[in-house]
Amino acid sequence: MTLPILILAAGASRRMGGVDKLLQPVRGKPLLRDRVEAALATGAEVFVTLPEGDETRAKTMDGLQDVALIPSPNAHEGMAGSLRDGIKALPEDAQGVLVVLADMPDITTLDMQRLRAGFDGGPLRAATQDGIPGHPTLLTRDLFAEIANLHGDIGARNVLKAHPPRLIPLPGTRALTDLDTPQDWADWRART
Repeated sequence: MTLPILILAAGASRRMGGVDKLLQPVRGKPLLRDRVEAALATGAEVFVTLPEGDETRAKTMDGLQDVALIPSPNAHEGMAGSLRDGIKALPEDAQGVLVVLADMPDITTLDMQRLRAGFDGGPLRAATQDGIPGHPTLLTRDLFAEIANLHGDIGARNVLKAHPPRLIPLPGTRALTDLDTPQDWADWRART
């Protein structure tokens, strides 16, 4: 079974006041590298969307093996553009893809493995331990055509409304923890 991981890392960090959130240090390395290493530890093929021409983010992954960097010419459209570009780059035999957002530092390798292991032919979505839907999300190949028509910064939200995924609860609220603003970072650092 081919079930790669797609890390969406082509966003512009607009709410960070000129700072690239994916280059902020987490566990002694840039957040993006930390996320890619966690995904690689699952043993899956890993694909990472990046803004076209962004060498700085790409350099954070220097020395990592088995990572496919995907320039996203449509990243300016928002998450849907990056998602479309990433899905186009997946292998033809991919039965689905685990979509991981690069700004979620609490998602672990075990969380990703749990979602991949739970694949039963339908879409899956991580949730908090109380059942609130979050990320990552496992999208099945039969949804790729609908994803190809998405636009805007809402990712696959409308596709998931039309095809409700089975929820996979993760411990605590880490399925919701993303770091978009300086305040998000300050709060997260205070907790960790």
